[in-house]
Amino acid sequence: MSSAEPFAELIRIMARLRGPGGCPWDREQTHESIKPYLVEETYEVIEALDRGDDRELVAELGDLLLQIVFHAQMASEAGRFTIADVAEAINAKLIRRHPHVFADAAVSGTADVLRNWSRIKAAERAGAEDRSALAGVPRAMPALLRAQRLGEKAAHVGFDWDDARGVLTKVREEVDELEAAMAHADRDAIAAELGDLLFAVASLARHLRLTAEDALTKASDRFSQRFRYVEDRLRAEQRDLQQTSAAEKDRLWQEAKRQ
Repeated sequence: MSSAEPFAELIRIMARLRGPGGCPWDREQTHESIKPYLVEETYEVIEALDRGDDRELVAELGDLLLQIVFHAQMASEAGRFTIADVAEAINAKLIRRHPHVFADAAVSGTADVLRNWSRIKAAERAGAEDRSALAGVPRAMPALLRAQRLGEKAAHVGFDWDDARGVLTKVREEVDELEAAMAHADRDAIAAELGDLLFAVASLARHLRLTAEDALTKASDRFSQRFRYVEDRLRAEQRDLQQTSAAEKDRLWQEAKRQ
């Protein structure tokens, strides 16, 4: 069976669900009403990737694909565009942005590919209202991920530190500026400096070839595991966390880290 057949079947199922005599819930939905599901399914795909579970990944990718087909079906019903238009648009973009594969452009490695990609995107934006090198980074993205993506886009046009050590120096500067703002108890300045610090940390992650969002997720996982360990130990001894001394909590925390 070709990959086109089950995809075509999915499109037919979606049209049936939205059509006369279909599912009342599906027929009532709008782009706005199902928008949260698109975000939710994306995160579930990411969780499946993190777990390395192929069966779960197949299911979650299917759920995400359903959201794309759902939006395209609603647009088709309104006479705006179809799922074929969506596929044709991405096909054309991939061919256009890979001239070293589909045309006669020569590249010597990934760096050349990225430079060509940035140049082609800039040409595509020539007639657009927003022609900035930073265009295309949604404000609705998670803030830490957005910060790293903005840094990547700026770096593609040469606006960046030379290396990770330079960024680390900037991180230390931002810590000093945050401390100064805290000393003046200026909440607006504190918020601004804290934001600058987080942005610098995202840039540091990029230079270290890490994803700040993933690093923070794993740090949160470690915190959760260790905190739950402390809770469990105290609960087993019929002790209350709030009534436990700071020294004892720290001792259990260090024990959790060793575990």
